[in-house]
Amino acid sequence: MVKALVLSGGAGTRLRPFTHNGPKQLVPVASKPVLLHALEAITAAGITDVGIIVGDSGKAIAEAVGNASYLGISVEYIVQSEPRGLAHCVLIARDFLGADDFVMYLGDNIFVGGIGAAAAEFRRTRPAAHLVLTKVANPSQYGIAELDGAGRVTRLQEKPAHPNSDLAVTGAYFFTPEIHEAVRSIEPSGRGELEITDAVQFLIERRRNVTAQLFPGYWADTGTLGDLLECNRVLLEGIAPATHGLVDHRSQLSGPVIVEAGAVVRRSTITGPVIIGAGSVIEDSRVGPFTSIGRGCRLRAAGVEYSILLDDASVFDVGALAGSIIGKGGQVRRARKDAAAHRLLIGDDSHVEVSA
Repeated sequence: MVKALVLSGGAGTRLRPFTHNGPKQLVPVASKPVLLHALEAITAAGITDVGIIVGDSGKAIAEAVGNASYLGISVEYIVQSEPRGLAHCVLIARDFLGADDFVMYLGDNIFVGGIGAAAAEFRRTRPAAHLVLTKVANPSQYGIAELDGAGRVTRLQEKPAHPNSDLAVTGAYFFTPEIHEAVRSIEPSGRGELEITDAVQFLIERRRNVTAQLFPGYWADTGTLGDLLECNRVLLEGIAPATHGLVDHRSQLSGPVIVEAGAVVRRSTITGPVIIGAGSVIEDSRVGPFTSIGRGCRLRAAGVEYSILLDDASVFDVGALAGSIIGKGGQVRRARKDAAAHRLLIGDDSHVEVSA
């Protein structure tokens, strides 16, 4: 049996202000929280027994995911009282994991196409650890794996200044129970955390079989706002058009557009791929490609493209909004015609760009 251990306890400092009031794993891409994309990937890989590591935002995670029976899986929540590293998550999940093999999945990662192939390879060969890798242009920013000619991992380096490989370790790790000895044996790193790379290196140094395979599709660690927008773009490319809401005869939809039940589109042009969430109202507006609009949003005389609007956001009388993320309940509107300067109300850790 293979279980899943999903890590959802990080603070998400790089995604502020969206993570001031909620966990980063619940920030939506393609109108769905990142964590739900992760759980769907796990379900598609044939894994139904899931433990979710939560921190201070555990209540919000539990409210969003629930018991996950609608996904065909069972969920157990495991509390990590303070961030002490990925390997520490394995330590505190020992009772849940038991003697079973498992995949450790970072809950802010997106694997377009899923992890089914990696899960099948792990089940077939059953090494002590099996890593999912991807080629990157800037390896010094990642944990990097070095392989031998047979595809076995010979060394891991965390953000090396002079990397010997361009193969980054992604957020899906497959383990047999051998990993438990490793996480018990390592010492905290310089930042005071138990690093999973150190635990895997422990296995390598003791000649345990550690293998890897390249992920063929798009992978993202949705740790920055730019990552979220790009991930949103890639996921929207795979949607199929569906209209469940109201679209009047003076509106035009082209390309793949999803209009969810209860949404209303009037006198507007929507160029997909676009998702318009339930209860949103779009009037006299232009919504361009790669835009995800949450539930209960309001757009009037607006122009929006390549953007994410969280639930209950609104844009009024602003005709050129692009590459933007509008937080839950956020409002963007045009200033008075006689205004001599921009007027802004900006929360902590926000980022705003304005024209001169």
